[in-house]
Amino acid sequence: MFANRFTALVDACSLAGALNRNLLLTLADAAFYRVRWSTPILDETERAIGRILTHKGTPDAHERATRARQGMEKAFEEAMVEDFDTFLCVCSDLPDQGDAHVLAAALKTRAQTIVTENLRHFPAAVLEPFDLEARSSDAFLADTIELDPGRAVAAIRRMRERMRKPEKTPAVLLLDMEAVGLVETVGLLRSYEASL
Repeated sequence: MFANRFTALVDACSLAGALNRNLLLTLADAAFYRVRWSTPILDETERAIGRILTHKGTPDAHERATRARQGMEKAFEEAMVEDFDTFLCVCSDLPDQGDAHVLAAALKTRAQTIVTENLRHFPAAVLEPFDLEARSSDAFLADTIELDPGRAVAAIRRMRERMRKPEKTPAVLLLDMEAVGLVETVGLLRSYEASL
């Protein structure tokens, strides 16, 4: 329904954390928006997931990271943005040239938003001429949920019900979301806790 008109390129820093990733992909799967990424973004995501799991002491961290990436690619086959190198030439004004590939992929796919936690790396002055904005996961999730709270809450409830290790009550899910910085999203969902 909404996905036919809105595209978001999601940066690796927003896909690395499991809860952020699950929420973003849950809403994409529910057709709130079209999710897009690139090979460099998924390479970086896979490395970041591996580091996070290694830090947690997970013995097969890198294998799990690879499986997470493969699962994302299989679930969203249309999400891959390719052949965006020709757009790199207009990405030279970014504060960190290491992020040029993100902007180039967003331009190639005609995204309206880059979802990233590195907002400083994508200043409005650089993005506005391209009719593009950068939003944090928290702001993007909150805005997306507000499009249709009933459908969004139902999708998030199904996500929560799939969580088995450990299972999560709605209250625990909201606490976990708050712990990873999704404060605006939690503020919005708090009144729907009974339906989560």
